[in-house]
Amino acid sequence: MIAPSLLSADFARLADEVQRIADADWVHVDVMDAHFVPNLTLGLPVVQAIQAVSPVPLDCHLMIEHPERWAPGYAEAGARNVTVHAEACTDPRAVARDLKAAGALAGLAIKPGTPLDTWLDVLPEFDTLLVMTVEPGFGGQSFMPEVLPKVREARRLVEAGHLQLFLEVDGGINADTIEQAAEAGADVFVAGSAVYGADDPARAIAALRAQAARAR
Repeated sequence: MIAPSLLSADFARLADEVQRIADADWVHVDVMDAHFVPNLTLGLPVVQAIQAVSPVPLDCHLMIEHPERWAPGYAEAGARNVTVHAEACTDPRAVARDLKAAGALAGLAIKPGTPLDTWLDVLPEFDTLLVMTVEPGFGGQSFMPEVLPKVREARRLVEAGHLQLFLEVDGGINADTIEQAAEAGADVFVAGSAVYGADDPARAIAALRAQAARAR
């Protein structure tokens, strides 16, 4: 599954920009609060506006403090998947329950330096595990292959029947890196400039999807 990141889109033309990626599986929406991460992007009112016009389900990645308070609103707005950061949660199980009750898939994200083992006991509550392949907060960073062992371990647990979830990677995903991530076991790929920087986003999405399928 390919999830182009709106962080690389033209923010002045978001309604048009989501139409350009109508062939994608999800559209990845980065919500940053200038507290959990240093950058500031957009919030719930803009997500509600995007949801109203998007031909693609929304994948909201909340890089925010106090996700227990704010995350359910994104699910209630109609997002398909809402991901919160493990490092920001005081009660991740409660967040997962609230997101599911509001009709969304529940995702848990971990930073590059966050061990997977710490969160294995709560992952059965979630539908998506997002492994950051860059430090969260800014687009355009280089892919960090050293985090792929976490993806491999999560895939091993899924295949063994211990977990049932999507494995998503976010950061530096392009034609040069997607095969590494797919081979490690990822099945959802967030790609920003690799899609929105292409002359033909639909062709870029198809090419990335084919590369990932071959590697898997």
